[in-house]
Amino acid sequence: MATPPGEMTPMVKQYMAIRSKLPDDIILFYRLGDFYEMFFDDAVRAAPILGVTLTQRAGAPLCGVPYHSVDSYLAKAIRAGLKVAICDQMEDPATCKGIVKREITRIVTPGTVTEDTILDARTNNYIAAFTKSPRGDAWGMSLLDLSTGDFCVEKFATEFQLADALMRFAPSECLVGREAALTQEFSDLLTHTNLSSVTEVDDWTFQFDAATQELVRHFKVHSLEGFGIADSPELVGAAGALLKYVKCDLLRAVGHIRTIRLNTSGEYLLLDETTCLNLDLVPMRARPKENTLLGVLDSTLTPMGARLMRTYLQRPSGKLAEVRRRHDAVDWFAQNRMAMSALRSTLGDVRDIERLIARVGSGLGNGRDLKTLGQSLAAIPQLKKPLTDCQNELICHLVSLLNDLPELVKTLNDALADTPPIALHEGGIIRDGYNADLDEFRRLAGDGRSWLLNYQTAEQQRTGIKTLKVRHNKVFGFYIEISKGLAEQAPPEYERRQTLVNAERFITPELKEYEEKIFGAQDKAQALEYEIFLELRNRVAAHTQEIQTTAAAIAELDVLASFADKALAQGYVRPEMHDGDKLEIVGGRHPVVETMPGAERFVPNNTLLDCLENQIAIITGPNMAGKSTYIRQVAIIAVMAHAGSFVPAASATIPIMDRVFTRVGAGDDLARGRSTFMVEMQETANILNNATAKSLIVLDEIGRGTSTFDGISIAWAVAEHLHNTPEVKAKTLFATHYHELTDLELQLKGVKNYSVQVKEQGDTIIFLRTIGRGAADKSYGIQVGRLAGLPTPVVQRAKEILGNLEEGELDAAAQPKLAKKSRKKIDFDEVTGQLHLFEL
Repeated sequence: MATPPGEMTPMVKQYMAIRSKLPDDIILFYRLGDFYEMFFDDAVRAAPILGVTLTQRAGAPLCGVPYHSVDSYLAKAIRAGLKVAICDQMEDPATCKGIVKREITRIVTPGTVTEDTILDARTNNYIAAFTKSPRGDAWGMSLLDLSTGDFCVEKFATEFQLADALMRFAPSECLVGREAALTQEFSDLLTHTNLSSVTEVDDWTFQFDAATQELVRHFKVHSLEGFGIADSPELVGAAGALLKYVKCDLLRAVGHIRTIRLNTSGEYLLLDETTCLNLDLVPMRARPKENTLLGVLDSTLTPMGARLMRTYLQRPSGKLAEVRRRHDAVDWFAQNRMAMSALRSTLGDVRDIERLIARVGSGLGNGRDLKTLGQSLAAIPQLKKPLTDCQNELICHLVSLLNDLPELVKTLNDALADTPPIALHEGGIIRDGYNADLDEFRRLAGDGRSWLLNYQTAEQQRTGIKTLKVRHNKVFGFYIEISKGLAEQAPPEYERRQTLVNAERFITPELKEYEEKIFGAQDKAQALEYEIFLELRNRVAAHTQEIQTTAAAIAELDVLASFADKALAQGYVRPEMHDGDKLEIVGGRHPVVETMPGAERFVPNNTLLDCLENQIAIITGPNMAGKSTYIRQVAIIAVMAHAGSFVPAASATIPIMDRVFTRVGAGDDLARGRSTFMVEMQETANILNNATAKSLIVLDEIGRGTSTFDGISIAWAVAEHLHNTPEVKAKTLFATHYHELTDLELQLKGVKNYSVQVKEQGDTIIFLRTIGRGAADKSYGIQVGRLAGLPTPVVQRAKEILGNLEEGELDAAAQPKLAKKSRKKIDFDEVTGQLHLFEL
């Protein structure tokens, strides 16, 4: 420590006492006048991150940031992964004696940010907590977005499912028990998920009894039965520990957290992190939004709607009734364009009332927040107006949830200035005419300024000193300044206070008396104005639940109208949803590829899948011909349909599914020591172990990461398993370069061959982008190499080598070496559907 304990000033002693209560990984922002100061090691760590100058005072490192712009510096700290404790002055330095009382008012961490300057308005900012059940048979996860009050829990059977959820939701911060984090199981989980910020807390906070007490006390209920989690210690533990951490450890207000939601897997079409990434559903791992499905579909006009749109795409509904309700609503908007247009026009006037009420409810809202909230609520009657005659059940229900709160809106409009400042203690928040006492204090303060001007003029005339000035500073207050050469002419009642090089400063009893009156009026005005503001903020906070309900309804209306807007603009159709197994798409298109700038005209294609004769589609064809685009578009269309959107097709019949799996491409995962082939096999194993007859599987190459014979063998066995295992029988699109797999159609009843059509012109090929029945007769790899620019000698030599290899492709009986079965002796048991095995 730069300053020995014996030499510490009272201020440094206070700082050290406060700092000693904080963990080392937290930076202390210590309010000192108009700045938040950092000292010692905190200053050394923070200065380069915040971009401020590191200085020294009495040998101690220090740096500081202006208090009025602290949010911008908080943003830098949080983005760098720091945690920041805000220590504020709890007394007015002008009136207190001795050292000003200071306390930590809140601790800001990556997962508990609420400031608009730091948050992405269109994305949730989650903090997560997870733990294992006492019996070790399940995992519980809780998620909280403190900026909105959204609080939910979910149970997982395996750590792999939990890991996938953590990667999909990408929480900014994750909470785990300190001792639990030392176990190999937790350590592997944290390594696999690669979370950016992990916080360890006492393990007892996850225990069932302690967590139950925390939740029951917060929600003011007798038990947790009403939330559906009372019998799940892993869910209660994760939720209780997270709430305690935010409320007690970080000192954050949590009054706006009004309920806890239980998510169950059966409610959603499950999409793991790999699938979300492979289908480019939402921006992940730094992929730009415009190249994702979210970028195509999202024309929402409110931040709440944007966040809900993202949620719908990551967690589409798995319930037929709910999906149909959404489609009905989108259909109504599409058929009532004027109403939709009027609604969307007004939605642009609604700000982020979900986060605004969260800040107000947590005691952080300022005058500008209240003003914006009032203006947004004032737009609600206009939102309702075009939907007055709507007959759609879902839209009518959402409209009924819109609380316009006219009395509150009128109060806020009457009370708040047109442009309130962000600062709460410097005046200017409350409108003139709202409070008579405030108006009187302001009048006195205003008159005081006029009096000072008149006083200066009168003194100049009385003394004959034309350069006499009445000035003010923080040390002396108001004073009279006379230049050095004329100071001797000052009247005897002038009391000398300070001598400068070029002037003398004086005070008079009359001037000091009026100074007290002016400052007294200003102080009283500011104190009363703050009191009025707090009363307004509390009045708004009393309507937290109504405003949160309104925000949720606006978000859903925004998303449904956005779906309709895109359907009209892009020519999407309503899919026919059912609870059978037939998936049929006529004229399907890839929604992202067809809208990419400079893209060629998109060629639509058909798809037919079921769990019987069209269970597995083997798709062959050259690279660059469109196989990957085709199989992805089918999966994306299914996701869009479950989310509630119309789809890019001429027509579509989509069954309700439980999961969509993808195995697309692969790369080394060096961070976790996994090779390309290991990644590929682990993803394939996940599919085979978890798919059901209600799943859709998209396989883009299997076995490419190993030798050819090994790869073909694995791919063949995977296809057989998907076809022959009754518990799986999932609808599957299987794109491959292994032409040997096309023989599966001869052996397995549910396999059909398809290929991407090409046209040959000499040694070149033209991609037709059309998917047709039958296998491709060749791979055209050498022609694609020519298109890619391989030197001509390399192309010619490749053709020679290919000819040599093809001569040995069949065995002595002219049969494929892989199948080793007669093409003619293939039959199925018509009752069981099982393959009959014949002699070789």
